[in-house]
Amino acid sequence: MRNLCEKAYITTPIYYVNDVAHIGHAYTTIIADSVARYSRLVGLETFFLTGTDEHGQKIEEAAKIRGRNTKEYTDEISGKFKALWDEFGISYDKFIRTTDEDHKIGVQKAFETMYEKGDIYKDEYVGNYCISCESFFTDTQLVDNVCCPDCGKETSVVREESYFFKLSKYEDRLLKWYEEKEKSVIPKGKKNEVEAFVKQGLRDLSITRTSFEWGVKIPEKLEDPKHVVYVWLDALMNYLTAIDFEKNGENMQFWPANVHIVGKDILRFHAIYWPAFLMSLDLPLPKHIAAHGWWTRNGEKMSKSKGNVVDPREVANAYGLDNFRYFLLREVPFGQDGDFSQRALIGRINGELSNDLGNLLNRIIGMSGKYFDFQMSSKDVSKFHQAELDKADKILESLEELVYNMQLHRYLEELWKVLAIANQSITKYEPWAKMKSGDEGEAMALVALVANLLAKVTVMLAPVMPEVSSKIASSLGFEVNPKTYNELIDENKILDSFKITKIAPLFPKVEEELLVEKKVVKAEPKKEEEPDNIITIDKFFETKIKIGRVIETSEVPKSKKLLLLQVDLGEEKPRQIVAGIKEFYKAEELVDTQVCVVANLKPAKIMKIKSEGMILAVRDENGLSLIRPETKKTVGSLVS
Repeated sequence: MRNLCEKAYITTPIYYVNDVAHIGHAYTTIIADSVARYSRLVGLETFFLTGTDEHGQKIEEAAKIRGRNTKEYTDEISGKFKALWDEFGISYDKFIRTTDEDHKIGVQKAFETMYEKGDIYKDEYVGNYCISCESFFTDTQLVDNVCCPDCGKETSVVREESYFFKLSKYEDRLLKWYEEKEKSVIPKGKKNEVEAFVKQGLRDLSITRTSFEWGVKIPEKLEDPKHVVYVWLDALMNYLTAIDFEKNGENMQFWPANVHIVGKDILRFHAIYWPAFLMSLDLPLPKHIAAHGWWTRNGEKMSKSKGNVVDPREVANAYGLDNFRYFLLREVPFGQDGDFSQRALIGRINGELSNDLGNLLNRIIGMSGKYFDFQMSSKDVSKFHQAELDKADKILESLEELVYNMQLHRYLEELWKVLAIANQSITKYEPWAKMKSGDEGEAMALVALVANLLAKVTVMLAPVMPEVSSKIASSLGFEVNPKTYNELIDENKILDSFKITKIAPLFPKVEEELLVEKKVVKAEPKKEEEPDNIITIDKFFETKIKIGRVIETSEVPKSKKLLLLQVDLGEEKPRQIVAGIKEFYKAEELVDTQVCVVANLKPAKIMKIKSEGMILAVRDENGLSLIRPETKKTVGSLVS
């Protein structure tokens, strides 16, 4: 039996305010909302947290680029997240912002506690820093010796004074936690990834920055005002500051969290850094850290440039919010990547929702009205259909474990088995035949059975589809609340006498796609508006320029301008490059010299010779010169 003295504390990550909400944000939030609604339904005192993460260098720079005050900029983006969740009816108990004063005080309290314990010390940090990801990476983690392994953007070497957290101190305790708590991280595959990372050895973690100001200052008593708390320590502390950690308030009774629901891209921070911080603070660890996958669209990764980012508001407005919620939770097993397509969404609506659920309610309304003037009695259901009730109740009793293991796709799959029992019972027992043969009592029992099975499904469906469930319950003459959950699910009771109310069909068939697929059309730039063909820094870094060593040269027959070079770029074999430099350089003088090569050009044929790159040079009225490094550099190094 469930312990009703337990508390339920459910969290989403706090979303970074560098853009508007997309389908991934909606997916995380709807999962958490469904778990929170279920927890309240079964009678648990529940606290559901979401919010926004608003500090860090990336936010500071984004505001500057837009010519905005940083706080005003974060107010605007945070407000858009909150407005969307309110529009979606997300049942959060608190929407936290890291710019809240209580949060700042709580972060400083935690920093001071860990410092006094000896888990924070001051030193100098040198590392490869990615501004976009707000993360440092080792040399071995970098792509092409310079690029971030997560986002692909170029990192920069940062040397700065920093306070460090003794993460290495907690390596063994973390591994012990993973071993002893089988479901500390779910799904299991993600837990295995985390364990493998920790077993490689943990380095102490830099937790302050001095290169920007937009963040929480470290405690005043340390008399080091130039230091700002690193965004991940700042952000992770929201799970405590939201429940009054800074003053040890009464909401701390909700700790530890039942589940932190996060995307797989931020699992390491939640499953390694966060529990280590909690260990330092002598606080219990969360019961589960659950990492879900990413969403693609029609099999492609979403990006603004492709114009295929899914706007959750547009989908909900077109197809219905509850239908969208059902699709997200039913379409993909938790932890795996999912693909959004209108065809798949329409398939779920027309199939499972319209045919299995909506049509069942329509049949109940039709039969109860035609045969019994909508007045129903369940007094003979057990007499004729106890086997069907027992089979359904057994399925329903197994569902709670699926909720807290984040297996909501299975939860819905199992719930639909009860609908199948109801639909199959109508086909098997044919109430119209019972009425024709004069067995009115059996016909009433059958229609009442089906109505009761739908009522039980409706109660369990309410956390996922709250609006639809409310309409079905109203039609069947009851309300969805903890009392009816206790009676219909926990105690396996059925409705007594009830009246069916006729309502409009809930799931009209969708005949065609309702959203217009957006395609980004790049207009021809106007020279007067874009002098010198200005591009973004991201566009520039799409070009990879590497240092190469010329190991062999020859002239291209029948050409006055071309030389054929074999260039070592540190790859398995040399690149063959055709260069128009014969008028300015002799072939033999280039051997064993270094050049700069555009290394990610699509191979081309020049005078029927394959060329696998481009040598950089500059030309003016004085002739042509190759662009070379001042001093000898490692072959294959990236030019930045």
